Amino acid sequence: MTRRSITRQYPEVQPDLPPRSRGVIALFEENCTVCMLCARECPDWCIYIDSHKETLPAEGGGRARTRNVLDRFAIDFALCMYCGICIEVCPFDALFWSPEFEYAEYDIAELTHEKERLREWMWTVPPPQAHDPAAEPPKEVGTAEKAAARASRRPPGAARKPPEGAPKPPEDAPKPPEAGT
Repeated sequence: MTRRSITRQYPEVQPDLPPRSRGVIALFEENCTVCMLCARECPDWCIYIDSHKETLPAEGGGRARTRNVLDRFAIDFALCMYCGICIEVCPFDALFWSPEFEYAEYDIAELTHEKERLREWMWTVPPPQAHDPAAEPPKEVGTAEKAAARASRRPPGAARKPPEGAPKPPEDAPKPPEAGT
């Protein structure tokens, strides 16, 4: 209260932002599977996604696969309220918060950013914070470590016993390959 306040002259002096500040939404296009969850959950309906189906030929005589290919991914930042719901619901980690905040435009129509512009901001996304070393490991890691410990106690090449009541394989069934062959 007794000291004078210091005003930073913004364009010349950049502000010190918190490490995980919310600026703009960045898109990592390779992770997007066009599941449309982000567009469906957006309360402002400011995400626009267009896609088409592409058929991939089967390898080895199997059935041909189809997949969605992203044609357009755009976010209208004039409508966006920066709630982060789209980032939270993305199951494939295709959307991230970038600390970039300088994307003002003179025309409101220019605030709809396409996937190319969203991709540029991906490179400004900071790495995730380190995990707390005192925290307990995730359950998945613990389960995997227990399974690896059980497998290492088994002698090499020893097969698992089938569970009680499991049907026995027929006599002419092919035998599994031996370990080390």
